[in-house]
Amino acid sequence: MDIDAWVWWLIGAVGLGIPLVLTAMPEFGMFSLGAIAGAVTAALGFGVVAQVLVFVVVSVALIAVVRPIAARHRDARPQHATGVDALRGRQAVVLERVDGDGGRIKLAGEIWSARALDADAVYEPGQKVDVAEIDGATAVVI
Repeated sequence: MDIDAWVWWLIGAVGLGIPLVLTAMPEFGMFSLGAIAGAVTAALGFGVVAQVLVFVVVSVALIAVVRPIAARHRDARPQHATGVDALRGRQAVVLERVDGDGGRIKLAGEIWSARALDADAVYEPGQKVDVAEIDGATAVVI
């Protein structure tokens, strides 16, 4: 039984696709697509040299073009603040008088102890304040 060259290329493409799934390294997928291009070249009746050349050119071209685009998209992904970092800059309502020594605010539906960033500032109940930072379990407001 003689197996055609294009079948070997497809076997190679599947073989390169397995590490792609196991390691999540997209380069293996690009090599796999190069092997598929080699299979198409073999199916069209071109020789081994042309098949290997198409495999190399397609694989290198995909790596040269796709990797920089993927890197830009990865770096441009918006970063979501979580935990206390997500509370910075939020607005809160004063529940008990807040000054440099302390007080209470309602922040994100929860009651927090708070103190004024400026030791001389005083915020009265009902007033809206902005959270400058979180210091332990105390919101520092302005």
